[in-house]
Amino acid sequence: MIKSIVNVTAIKDSVQNLYNKKVKVVQNLGRNKFITYTGVVSGIYPALFTIAPTSPTHAKTTFSYSEVLCGSVKLKQEQK
Repeated sequence: MIKSIVNVTAIKDSVQNLYNKKVKVVQNLGRNKFITYTGVVSGIYPALFTIAPTSPTHAKTTFSYSEVLCGSVKLKQEQK
């Protein structure tokens, strides 16, 4: 087994740096289903973080840091 270099603390720090910034969210729903949308990281909490989408078709969503660690959620900062 390959030991992961990234841990939950590093993910918390990277999400903290994205606070109040526009991000692109790619969420893996399984069976080759993906949801992609843009939003703003609106809340940082000890166990999870929230993203408020910029489009009205999606609702405010919460994700845990372990979802980012496992790869089921990917965040990328949008360029201005």
